[in-house]
Amino acid sequence: MRNLDISVVVCVYTEDRWEDILAAVDSVLAQSRPALETLLVVDHNQALLDRLSKEYKETEGVRVLANAGPRGLSAGRNTGIAASYGDVIAFLDDDAVAERDWLLHFAEGYEDPLVMAVGGRTMPIWASGRRPAWFPEEFDWVVGCTYKGLPPGRVQVRNVLGGNASFRRSAFDAAGGFATGIGRDGDKRPLGCEETELCIRLTHARPEAILLIDDRAVIHHRVPEVREHFAYFRTRTYAEGLSKALVARSVGAGKGLESERRYTTRVLPAGVARGLRDALLARPGGAGRAAAIVAGVVTAAGGYVLGSVRARRGGATFSVVRIEGAAR
Repeated sequence: MRNLDISVVVCVYTEDRWEDILAAVDSVLAQSRPALETLLVVDHNQALLDRLSKEYKETEGVRVLANAGPRGLSAGRNTGIAASYGDVIAFLDDDAVAERDWLLHFAEGYEDPLVMAVGGRTMPIWASGRRPAWFPEEFDWVVGCTYKGLPPGRVQVRNVLGGNASFRRSAFDAAGGFATGIGRDGDKRPLGCEETELCIRLTHARPEAILLIDDRAVIHHRVPEVREHFAYFRTRTYAEGLSKALVARSVGAGKGLESERRYTTRVLPAGVARGLRDALLARPGGAGRAAAIVAGVVTAAGGYVLGSVRARRGGATFSVVRIEGAAR
């Protein structure tokens, strides 16, 4: 663990998040286990690239570079991987801050040489100051956070969650980089699942690979006011269905939907039951949470069906790239 160098990649795309970006970098620089370097990858925004380059010109260990691929989060991450020098590459969202021992807990996971990825726990910071009463914890993935239903502690998982995750460099040598055409592209439709597809592809390439989530590796993620409304909830769950259809096309429905089957048959029914119980006890938000869970399942299923049809017709594509020129 002591000899393991960790590079941190933060992908950024808009000056609207300027203060959040600075806070994210500060949280990396304040780690109890220092990062080898912090890479800020700017997604096709020259003004932001120039501004960040000036801001961190004199800051040791921080590099600012442009996304060398097509627009979007996946290509930005691939750019960071290729430019980094660490044995492990960690990813932090640009609107999140990491707790002081974030990298320490990641590093501990890699003491086992079979561990290829370690993720952490992402906690929401609601713009309104508190969780909306109707918003079910089972759907916190909608706002990029750890959701109710994931097991606690340090546990083996199918996939880590991209905004708070790390991978050995050798994982990308074995499986290639993040697939473009699946994940986020700035403020466009909020697609996702690029880290899920990568993790499944990785375990296909390395069946012995172990992927972990350690809930001590905590980051705090801002949830803007617009994402506290049901309209965004509906849009994001629909987009998740579209994304899952692409993942299933890539890796097969068996692996692509393995965790989702357990989630929809066990976690969500229990959430509905809790919501209805709270409604009967006149607790605020109970009926709303139960209804939101049902609506989330229906809209995600609709997105999956449409995405599957598009995939069969060739109307939705993605590509996996090898990481060329990765630093050693």
